[in-house]
Amino acid sequence: MSYTHIFAGNPLDRGDRERRDEELLRRMVRQENVRILPFHKLKPLVRRTSQAELAWIGHEFLDDLPAEAGGPKFLGFDADRNPHFAIDISAVEDPAHIAALSPGAAFEDGRAAATEIPGEQTGILAQARSNLNWHARHRFCSVCGTESQSFRGGLIRRCPNCSSEHFPRTDPVAIMLVYRGDKCVMGKTQARSNSTFYSCLAGFMDQGESIEEGVRREVREEAGLEVGKVTYHSSQPWPFPASLMIGCHAEAITGEIVADPGEMSDVRWFTKDEVKLALEDRLEGVNIPGPIAIAHHLIKAWAYGTASI
Repeated sequence: MSYTHIFAGNPLDRGDRERRDEELLRRMVRQENVRILPFHKLKPLVRRTSQAELAWIGHEFLDDLPAEAGGPKFLGFDADRNPHFAIDISAVEDPAHIAALSPGAAFEDGRAAATEIPGEQTGILAQARSNLNWHARHRFCSVCGTESQSFRGGLIRRCPNCSSEHFPRTDPVAIMLVYRGDKCVMGKTQARSNSTFYSCLAGFMDQGESIEEGVRREVREEAGLEVGKVTYHSSQPWPFPASLMIGCHAEAITGEIVADPGEMSDVRWFTKDEVKLALEDRLEGVNIPGPIAIAHHLIKAWAYGTASI
């Protein structure tokens, strides 16, 4: 069974062949059927009329952007072959005049907007936000320090000095619901030590490490537990800034928790009944992630013994 979380389900054809033609990309940006999604300080333009949706606009505003604004980045084609681009207009001091090109639109926090726009649009939002953020953070060649240039519609930066090529990053994260019998483990990080927020254990994958090895290492480091069976559940792009959450269920073969005090403020076992109460926001002193996060669905799938999200 396949799963489509928020920030997945992108319907665009990313147009690999067309990306190789720089002149074609330049022409497509100026076509009458082009759709451009501006971002201001990583906030997408969102229109709210009968429902919330990404606010695509035409190309006319491009000529008025300051020179330091980055060029449009190609996202792909919709089913009618309309080209879609995203652009970072953070260099514009007051973007209200650009938002006005789409009546009822404003620049909104992407995480908040994702809970209200159509599901397939959240996948486009994830692609666009992650790519624009990568370009903003990686302007200079990591080999020689020269300012690099964007090619292939934003899928590569090439250094004009040493010819090094750099590609957008996606950082894999193992996130797991650890269980044993009718109990599971949830933890609270040091960053949330003053809150009641508990979630799955998670951590970045290391180099030269399989998913299963990453799960077992992270659980051992954060909770002092040993894990046997690891079962893949589903994955979720997480564009804050550019992670891929690899969701698993992991069976503990030991039971004594020894939390890492440098990272976790609390790690403990919860019964299945307690988890069900937490899912209904009825467990005193405990809040867990909402449906926007893959952690919610890992917890829910275990608690109710179903693969459904």
